[in-house]
Order: sequence, then C-alpha cells, then structure tokens
Amino acid sequence: MTVRLEHANFCVRDIEAMICFLQTAFPEFRVRGEGISQDGTRWLHIGTDETYIALGQAYAEPEQRWTPYQGRPGVNHLAYEVDDVVALRQRLLSGGYRDSTPPNAHPHRKRVYFYDLEGNDWEFVQYLSQDPAQRHDYELPD
Repeated sequence: MTVRLEHANFCVRDIEAMICFLQTAFPEFRVRGEGISQDGTRWLHIGTDETYIALGQAYAEPEQRWTPYQGRPGVNHLAYEVDDVVALRQRLLSGGYRDSTPPNAHPHRKRVYFYDLEGNDWEFVQYLSQDPAQRHDYELPD
C-alpha cells in the first residue's frame, strides 16, 4: 500500500500572505485552482501536480488564537522534505520570516523551522543519507 499526504487544508486570515510564504519556501508552488466557497469566502489550492495546500479565507476570529506547542489539541507543525535546507532558510530569512529553529546537529539530517504570518510553525528537513536506519536514527542528538 502506498501512502502519501496529498494535501493539507488551512483556514487563514490572509490568503495572499500565505501564498507569499509558501512560494518563498517552495518557488515551484503555483496556484492550481481557486474559487468561492458556498459561504462566499475565497479558497485556493497552491502546490505542484503531486501535492498542494488548500487555503480557505477565515471569516471569524477564534475565541482564543492557536499557538503551537502549548499542550492543546491541534497541529504543531507540518514538515516538508527539501533538497537544500540552507537555500530555503536563506530565502525565508530574506523574506522577513521568523526562524524558530532549535539547535540541531544530527549527522544525517538538517532541519529548520519558520513561522508564517498566521503563527503556524513549519519544519523543513534535508536528509543527508539514503539509509533509512540513519535517516530515522533517534538515538543521536538532533
């Protein structure tokens, strides 16, 4: 059985700002389709032919704004595998995005984390080995 994440769906305050963040991280992402939902709000799909992120326009403010890593139910971050995490980090820093990367010095992977303007945390990982045992090593410090 093949399993892969086809898409993730976000409800956001500022669709244009999220498009900018995603295209800064992933220059190959393009808007695949867009329209108006039954409730009158804008939606769009941005990504590649294989994967995308669905964005929907928020029309209500939450009672309490979600903050990752606070022990409440919700998604702390999504992680994407990339070919060049150093170049991605530089693009996001140049775009003015906030780096939230903890120290990590694993010999078989490099990771960076960034917040988008909505406050979502995103992980980007570059594997330095094709060996699954090394890629998935949890004994060495990360």
